Amino acid sequence: MIEKGVEIAPAEGKLGILLVGLGAVSTTLVAGVEAVKRGISQPVGALTQMGTIRLGKRTENRSPKISDFVPLASLDDVVFGAWDIFHDSAYEAAMNAGVLDKDLINQLSEPLSSLKPMPAVFEQNYVKRITGENVKTGKNKMDLAEQLIADIAKFKSDNNCSRLVMVWCASTEIYIEESAIHQTVESFEKAMYDSDPMIAPSMIYAYAAIKSGVPFANGAPNLTVDIPALTALAEQHRVAICGKDFKTGQTLMKTILAPGLKSRMLGLDGWYSTNILGNRDGEVLDDPENFKSKEVSKLSVLEHIFQPEVYPDLYGDFSHVVKINYYPPRGDNKEGWDNIDIFGWLGYKMQIKVNFLCRDSILAAPLALDLALFMDLAQRAGMRGVQEWLSFYFKAPQTAPGLYPEHDIFIQLMKLKNTLRHMMGEELITHLGLEYYD
Repeated sequence: MIEKGVEIAPAEGKLGILLVGLGAVSTTLVAGVEAVKRGISQPVGALTQMGTIRLGKRTENRSPKISDFVPLASLDDVVFGAWDIFHDSAYEAAMNAGVLDKDLINQLSEPLSSLKPMPAVFEQNYVKRITGENVKTGKNKMDLAEQLIADIAKFKSDNNCSRLVMVWCASTEIYIEESAIHQTVESFEKAMYDSDPMIAPSMIYAYAAIKSGVPFANGAPNLTVDIPALTALAEQHRVAICGKDFKTGQTLMKTILAPGLKSRMLGLDGWYSTNILGNRDGEVLDDPENFKSKEVSKLSVLEHIFQPEVYPDLYGDFSHVVKINYYPPRGDNKEGWDNIDIFGWLGYKMQIKVNFLCRDSILAAPLALDLALFMDLAQRAGMRGVQEWLSFYFKAPQTAPGLYPEHDIFIQLMKLKNTLRHMMGEELITHLGLEYYD
């Protein structure tokens, strides 16, 4: 896929970040970038902006910022575009989302007001709880894809962008499983012309992005690019893809805590998780079919980290329950409760309780930024297809067929940083450390 120390095209010119959905996450991202550019705020939570990377031995004291080590696009060169089913500008959408203080939004009124969404590809069956008027119509789903391809080309030209990247920040679609039409590019394209109901709106966006040579990152648990047809298309067009489902609140805590319990060989009887969430995402997930997509994404994490087939005495029979409850008064301020029943030496029982009062979009926005910048880097480095090194950002990371995903956040971060070292021709860090004692 990539040679060590490859030649990476420079990040010259403007980078257009195309956002599918101009709701809470997207407006928080856009407002945040604009606030950082103006010196109003710091980019807290963004590895690309605040993270460092150790190079060489510990004694060398070489730890540059990631942004100084790899040639990432500068925030000053970023320009945003979006599609949404509502006509609201980013300013109006940010006000409606209720994530950011109105004073901050008003300080950024000029760039936010100028970002107006293009009409979206939308199918009511995939998101039953919301509906909007700013929606494309076409004779079939291929026609809709061609309209998106035209949108992409026009945006790139109008904004004088040298490169583009697309990030899905829209609602969770209903749960669907891979079927015959998803197997090959030919069967997928025929299904597009036939307007097959198994072609989700997110797949139409991904198809349009790949055909346009634009990297695509999927921030929701939708199937989207995680099908043979679109992974093959990405390989053919030499386009980077990744997903799925931003790892933000409760699952972030799981991928931090579970590796710690496993590292100490502490057993698990059960992990009960429940959430209350009042934003548009919570409303969408109140529908059982949409919640199923999220549930599958959330449930997969512990099974992979604990490896019950390897450690049957510790993790062979634990109970894992996940609930999400729509509670409008909370808005974007999600609250997650976790009750963890563990056992230790001689089987003695213990409990851990976690109450995470988090802000969903505040956690998601820097992930979307990092993904956009890293996907642009991958594309300029000639890395095509599934970018598993970006698993750090996802609840259900996409992998090669037959390969289980890595969910341990510490291994994910090591993989990400080693990939950056590999790209730049630096030695990988194993943390063996024996050389200090020779």
